[in-house]
Amino acid sequence: MNPNVQKLFNIAGKPHRLIIGLMSGTSLDGLDIVVCRITGSGSASKVDLLHFETVGYVDSFKKEIKEVFAKKNIKLEKLCLLNPRIALQHAAMINEFLKRVNIDASDVDLLASHGQTIYHAPQRLHPQDNAGNATLQIGDGDHLAVATGIITISDFRQKHIACGGEGAPLAAYGDRILFSKKGEDRILLNIGGISNFTFLPGNQKEEKVLCADVGPGNTMMDALMQKHFPGKYFDEDSAVAKLGSINNNLLGRLKADDFFIQPFPKTTGPELFNLDYLAAAQQKSNTSSLSAEDTMATLNKFSADTITDAINACIKNKLGVKIFVSGGGMHNPLLMRQLTEQLNDCSFHTTAELGIDPDAKEAVLFAILANECVCGDPMLMDGEVEGIPAVSMGKISMPN
Repeated sequence: MNPNVQKLFNIAGKPHRLIIGLMSGTSLDGLDIVVCRITGSGSASKVDLLHFETVGYVDSFKKEIKEVFAKKNIKLEKLCLLNPRIALQHAAMINEFLKRVNIDASDVDLLASHGQTIYHAPQRLHPQDNAGNATLQIGDGDHLAVATGIITISDFRQKHIACGGEGAPLAAYGDRILFSKKGEDRILLNIGGISNFTFLPGNQKEEKVLCADVGPGNTMMDALMQKHFPGKYFDEDSAVAKLGSINNNLLGRLKADDFFIQPFPKTTGPELFNLDYLAAAQQKSNTSSLSAEDTMATLNKFSADTITDAINACIKNKLGVKIFVSGGGMHNPLLMRQLTEQLNDCSFHTTAELGIDPDAKEAVLFAILANECVCGDPMLMDGEVEGIPAVSMGKISMPN
């Protein structure tokens, strides 16, 4: 037997595994790194979050990624070169992180890498009849494995698409393992560049788990900040939005896209919700001369309204639903105030109350997917939930 296969077999049989989870989202602000001890698998999984850190990207690295990020036309050579470069950059970050937390790479069982999303193309967002759902994350798993010496699980989204999903969001799998509670209806709301949620019904015999993207979270607000306020990457403490006033004509135009009336489950990305989308809405609403402050206030309300509308469409007047928030948007006080006011029949919490740092949640979820890839049961999701196929995801890369 190949020694690497024997090692993987031994890892799968251990009572618990030490797994590094990685997440780099559409905000391009850095790499989230977690170290988890995961005991068991499936619904019996127990996760201990041992270490967490976000390692920021330097401006030059962000600039390189932005040259190919969410663009229809790019230089193929640039994309080809970035695939290993991102992996090697992430590997260097991981190796330095392990030194800081005094963990030897040989003690880590698995490395789970989401990769860097470059383009997300669900069929609903492209006009090509001869092509289905597609998505692309780069940061090659083999380079990661060799540069860290750790067996790496990566490229999770492709299996999801191959089995009938849209490649996102994948949160449902980990959310159901970690956070489902009998007798309590829960929403796990992640406000990243794009907002998504998982609905976990308290009575799963009568209702189904639901997971979907709902529209923009921070992506358009971040892009506007970077355009009008050089050196600023996001609207810290909602400072700019608080200076502005909501323009209802622009808001109405922003909310007019067909995406918002399409049924769940659905996915989207910055390929749709970007500054071009904003410019088109401003032109149609005759608001192109709107100040940056008023535009930011309107975009903040746009994110709040589309999240609210999606959650209301899901819970259908249920009372007492608990919403557990994670992601960068939870740090936007104006956005959170609008959500709590508009969803006043729900109670708001963060995943910290459930034992997971909300800023670390997505990286933890990929550690769980790696654990499931190696020793889980793909039938954890029964395959009867639309858009959530019963699959084990991830490609396995050996360090030698």
